[in-house]
Amino acid sequence: MAPPMHSQRSSPSPSQPSGKGEVSDLKLQLRQLAGSRAPGTDDSKRELFKKVISYMTIGIDVSSLFSEMVMCSATSDVVLKKMCYLYVGNYAKGNPDLALLTINFLQKDCKDEDPMIRGLALRSLCSLRVMNLVEYLVGPLGSGLKDNNSYVRMVATIGVLKLYHISASTCIDADFPSMLKSIMLNDSDAQVVANCLSSLQEIWSLEASTSEEASREREALLSKPVVYYLLNRIKEFSEWAQCLVLDMVSNYVPSDSSEIFDIMNLLEDRLQHANGAVVLATVKLFLHLTMSMADVHQQVYERIKAPLLTLVSTGSPEQSYAVLSHLHLLVMRAPILFSSDYKHFYCQYSQPSYVKKLKLEMLTAVANESNTYEIVTELCEYAANVDVPIARESIRAVGKIALQQYDVNAIVDRLLQFLEMEKDYVTAETLVLVKDLLRKYPQWSHDCIAVVGNISSKNVQEPKAKAALLWMLGEYSHDMLDAPYILESLIDNWDDEHSAEVRLHLLTAVLKCFLRRPPETQKALGAALAAGLADSHQDVHDRALFYYRLLQYDVSVAERVVDPPKQAVSVFADNQSSEIKDRIFDEFNSLSVVYQKPSYMFTDKEHRGPFEFSEELGSLSMLTESEDNVPAQRFEANDNDLLLSISEKEENRVPTNNGSAYSAPDYELSSMPSVSSPSLPSYVPQISSGIDDLLGLGLPAAPAPAPAPAPSPPPPLKLNGKPVLDPGTFQRKWSQLPISLSQDSSLSPRGTAALTSPQVLLRHMQGHSIQCIASGGQVPNFKFFFFAQKADESASFFLVECLINTSSAKAQMKVKADDGNAANAFAALFMSALSGFGTS
Repeated sequence: MAPPMHSQRSSPSPSQPSGKGEVSDLKLQLRQLAGSRAPGTDDSKRELFKKVISYMTIGIDVSSLFSEMVMCSATSDVVLKKMCYLYVGNYAKGNPDLALLTINFLQKDCKDEDPMIRGLALRSLCSLRVMNLVEYLVGPLGSGLKDNNSYVRMVATIGVLKLYHISASTCIDADFPSMLKSIMLNDSDAQVVANCLSSLQEIWSLEASTSEEASREREALLSKPVVYYLLNRIKEFSEWAQCLVLDMVSNYVPSDSSEIFDIMNLLEDRLQHANGAVVLATVKLFLHLTMSMADVHQQVYERIKAPLLTLVSTGSPEQSYAVLSHLHLLVMRAPILFSSDYKHFYCQYSQPSYVKKLKLEMLTAVANESNTYEIVTELCEYAANVDVPIARESIRAVGKIALQQYDVNAIVDRLLQFLEMEKDYVTAETLVLVKDLLRKYPQWSHDCIAVVGNISSKNVQEPKAKAALLWMLGEYSHDMLDAPYILESLIDNWDDEHSAEVRLHLLTAVLKCFLRRPPETQKALGAALAAGLADSHQDVHDRALFYYRLLQYDVSVAERVVDPPKQAVSVFADNQSSEIKDRIFDEFNSLSVVYQKPSYMFTDKEHRGPFEFSEELGSLSMLTESEDNVPAQRFEANDNDLLLSISEKEENRVPTNNGSAYSAPDYELSSMPSVSSPSLPSYVPQISSGIDDLLGLGLPAAPAPAPAPAPSPPPPLKLNGKPVLDPGTFQRKWSQLPISLSQDSSLSPRGTAALTSPQVLLRHMQGHSIQCIASGGQVPNFKFFFFAQKADESASFFLVECLINTSSAKAQMKVKADDGNAANAFAALFMSALSGFGTS
């Protein structure tokens, strides 16, 4: 039976044209109009072209209309030609055979009398991206570079870069880069000059890795005549082009200080530019030019402060955040210069949260003796903000200022007032800060504990806050009358506590309380150790067992281990190392400042992989080499320690503005201590029966320590042949472990000659059970991150950063190890393997 006929057509789907034969109808109508010269033909073509472009835009395949679209392009209507060029550019790469049909009419249009059509045709011709058609691009590009119209030349200069990406050899053989340089130095149109500079920078930077001549050409772009020529014309350029020129000049090395002053005075008015990108590019240039001149560097800070603060207050929230990020970086380097401008960093109600958070960090950074009272008063207002994350950040900011030893008396009083606000998140943040304050200022314990003791543990739910409260209950149990009973109630609810961190702190707090108030805490300690030993979390179980055996051995030893005399913490660790901060400063006016991490941590220009590094190693893509080996990663080779500075020898003069703003300098810029493990007595301990009765767990008593055997030479270091270490763990270890060993060594001439790419060394080191997790660079500079693992029960890891310069045959190595005692043995093994490279 035949299917029923529908009287109405179904509605079109989003991925199909309305009607089954719509594309066929379009094809027929286009073919009929292709050879028509009747009046109104162009209007009809426009309507059909609009339909074709709309279908193409929403993803419908209309490539079958290619021939008809090309035939209909024979018209003088610019709008029709634009739509046809758009269609051809979209489908040419996927249909290279059909793209050949467009060559004739595009080449013809490249010779049209209308410069607009010539430019559009040349742009479309260069956008075909078909390798087989490269030979047809050379002639029109050469003519376009010599065209009398600036728009055509502007298109042609970018077309050269497109040709280079399609076929680099064709572009170089046609001598287009030299033509671009000549046009750049002689063309009257500023946009043409800017396009030439952009194309040349990209071409020579890509060619420099394979050609010494290209390296020389790249350096020639930074020669004195070229730099001064571009600076003299900078006011003619668009904002984008000005940023391009300023970024290029920031890599220029002036010959003397007078040249630095000339450049800075010439660009002084760029600091008042309305565009934030131009201002930041100018700031970057000024800072980099004066890095070696401390006094002038301070003058630059004073000069750039006002323009940046103006941008913060007048721009959009997004621009304010970008500028604030750069100001934050400058404040961290010279906070005293911005201390009088702290009111610019007050939060406004209408600002988004990300701007407010950054402003809070700025207020913390600029706080000093003269402005702390006003800043803390403002921050305390934010503690009642309806935006809970901002309220939390403001409380943390108050605590950070207190830890900087500014107006501690008033700040402690304010923090204690926060505890009376009866808001859970305020109480939680304040407890964490009070704990840190007591570690640095033990003299405030009496006032703090008096308030903290009134807080019910039932009202504190956040793990970090509860852990801070437990620390205070244990540390100051002799001053808090209810401490044993509060701890006992928490132990009774042990199974309801889901945080392992809290359970660990609870064990320690109970033991400290027992050591100071044994009668009241004896029962609670036994219950806590019993609950800890039955805990499913490994760390909690191990700590409970450790405390049990320590108490069973000797209570006095347990006291020396768990509750030794402590000194006040003088300095809390910073989150970022000075090396990271300096590298971020070197990448001023880039996303590195906004992300607050160097570019190698979140980019990889050569290859992108599924893994990301969020800390020191960066986002390095994984390159799998074999199933048995941990994949190597490409390391970005543009680190400052891998770059070679370029010196310029040519001399020229740059005209300066009337009245120099910069002159010769007139003035100058201005933890808890480690506790050694107590040595256990050599006699057999007398186990206290009181402790046995207290615990009642039926565990065997700790055996008497055996006499120490005579020392024997350490066994030779053996490495695991197939270690496994994921990037996240490597990254975390690298950021946490201290440097165990740092040394330089020489490589053999055969080894340096054999090191032509990172991969050849990776395979060699893998043969010695040393794996590479990240690598990068090119001759003569390479950078590697290696790791290895001990082949014993400890399975501890060794991490290595290795910098190799083949021209000097030198290798610099930094070793970080889980077991620092084995670092020297591993370093010897590593250098032995490295010195053997290229000899076999």
